[in-house]
Amino acid sequence: MPIAKKPSRPKSTKPKTAAPAGTAAAKPPAPAKPAPAPTAKPAKPVKSAKSPKASPATASPAVSGRVTKKIYEARTAQLRERLVRLQVELHDQPFKILLIVAGVAGAGRGEVLNTLGGWLDPRGVETFSFQEPSDEERRRPFLWRFWRSLPVAGKIGIYAGSWYTETLAEEARDKKDLAALDADLADIRAFEKNLVDDDTLVLKIWLNLDKDTQRDRFKKLASDENTAWRVTEEDWRHHRIYDRLERTAVHILKATHRPGAPWTVIDSEDERARNLAVGELLLDQFNAHRRNLARLARTRPKARPAPRPKPLRPFGVRRLLGLPLDQQLTAEEYEEKRDKWLGRLNAAVRDAQKAGRAITFVFEGWDAAGKGGAIRRLTSAIDVRDYRVYPVAKPTEEEKSHHYLWRFWRHIPRDGQVAIFDRSWYGRVLVERLEGFCRPDEWTRAYAELNEFESQLADHGQIVVKFWLQISREEQLARFRSREETTFKSHKINEEDWRNRRKWDAYEIAVGDMLAMTDTPHAPWNLIPANDKRFARLQVLRTACRAIQSALEKK
Repeated sequence: MPIAKKPSRPKSTKPKTAAPAGTAAAKPPAPAKPAPAPTAKPAKPVKSAKSPKASPATASPAVSGRVTKKIYEARTAQLRERLVRLQVELHDQPFKILLIVAGVAGAGRGEVLNTLGGWLDPRGVETFSFQEPSDEERRRPFLWRFWRSLPVAGKIGIYAGSWYTETLAEEARDKKDLAALDADLADIRAFEKNLVDDDTLVLKIWLNLDKDTQRDRFKKLASDENTAWRVTEEDWRHHRIYDRLERTAVHILKATHRPGAPWTVIDSEDERARNLAVGELLLDQFNAHRRNLARLARTRPKARPAPRPKPLRPFGVRRLLGLPLDQQLTAEEYEEKRDKWLGRLNAAVRDAQKAGRAITFVFEGWDAAGKGGAIRRLTSAIDVRDYRVYPVAKPTEEEKSHHYLWRFWRHIPRDGQVAIFDRSWYGRVLVERLEGFCRPDEWTRAYAELNEFESQLADHGQIVVKFWLQISREEQLARFRSREETTFKSHKINEEDWRNRRKWDAYEIAVGDMLAMTDTPHAPWNLIPANDKRFARLQVLRTACRAIQSALEKK
């Protein structure tokens, strides 16, 4: 699972080869400082003949044991019936299940997946086994392809290869330095936290084998001509570096064992016990998760339209109100300067392409502030083959069944390309906050989620340029009336625009909070005085050009 190169992270190398199956080996680590307790109990252990120890700092207690064929068949029949019922019930639930299966080479990941495939109704399951990334995938941030693969609510996503696979594979190739590893793990933690906060049930299973058992299993498979193909030279090489891979696996499990997304270690010495443990974990955790969400539904604040809010950060509103809106340009001044800045912007975009850097432009602003006109002037400086404009409207039913960032991750540009968002992910803390389309706890944590999202774009090397186009209340009224009275502009005004205008004061506070809480060094806000359209359009060109040039000089 190769990770795309992240230019801002020193010494990080991102090889472009596929991760071999089963790249790491680990027994759970020695006890360390306890991490927060897992949010749900592990699967019910079967009676054990051998159970490796598990540190509470790394994973839920290991599940292991030996099961006779007769007991296995009896328990399997019951388990299959209960799992099918689980899927029927899940279909009507507002959440999804992610099951990540990782572990030691030879521990039976493929066998577990095939067993689950036989137990579950395939219509409610999506299985993912990520191979070598395509050119499209390499040229986007590390997590892009995983965001795009997420199943809709009501389904189970099973991941044989996941966001952990390449991290382990790079260690097997001795190409992963600790700083780069920890940076990737931080991204993974943020990704999983987004999903957990969105009520996704995240189950992470580590299939474990000790070194001797792994060797014996490889020998047994290799000695039979019908199974010898299952053991590769790469598997034997991993066996020879078992101890080093074990240390990396322990580090990864410790770093990513978190409330809501804990690891469960399952001993894979006995295949029947392993299969039962996985199936029963899925069943038990689903039931626990459903009960927990039912409790939360009774205590969570409801999503409802907000009254005029109090500012979270008053200086954001002060910054907005302090913007001088009386700046103007004559037609002659505008035309004289426009061509110069269009030429400079064209050169800056081509320089970014040569450097393999994507550019993401974000346009936000009041209704009728001139976002469309500014975007048209911006795109006139860029080859039409190199950019795409994404007008953001209310989410579709499919988009509503995902985390709110899912629809934006889908449109992240590849290296060398330009994406222009006419409105954006900031709707979460503007219209969704004020119109009651999300709960207070959801829009409150969104500021940190948006900062993390843009940080991951910047870490990959993308240049993020954000604009807020500011006009006065009086100027908006004049433009609304002009739209109503002008035939070819009348489609640009509707009752919703007038309704939003009546909430100007509330939106002004929400905009101020957005500016205060999401203005970061890697993605700062550029406030554009837009009462005069010519001045605003030229300022957008000038700001875009300087932002790109500044970003290129820093790399």
